[in-house]
Amino acid sequence: MPDDQKVLLDLNNVIFQEGLFALPKDEKVAVLNTLRKIRSMTWRDVYRDKGLRWEKIASVKPPSGIPAIYSLRATRSCRATAFREGGFMRFLTITADHDAAYGGK
Repeated sequence: MPDDQKVLLDLNNVIFQEGLFALPKDEKVAVLNTLRKIRSMTWRDVYRDKGLRWEKIASVKPPSGIPAIYSLRATRSCRATAFREGGFMRFLTITADHDAAYGGK
């Protein structure tokens, strides 16, 4: 899928959902605002956006069939992990602990 197509979101991962639902209300609202922003972006925009900080996580071996896992800033204090599959950004986790997103804890 070309990088100039709009990003499609996949929020169906149970671990991502558990992390999202465990966040305080103000953080949930901020995450939803970020998801709304991402949904309006192209992949090219995601790669260039300084606020999201879409970064490959080299310290975590991705599951079979996933070429790489990426970290992105969901809020000032929350990071999420996701991967790209075609036009979809498929979310894996979300945490308020930045180190945990990188497999550090």
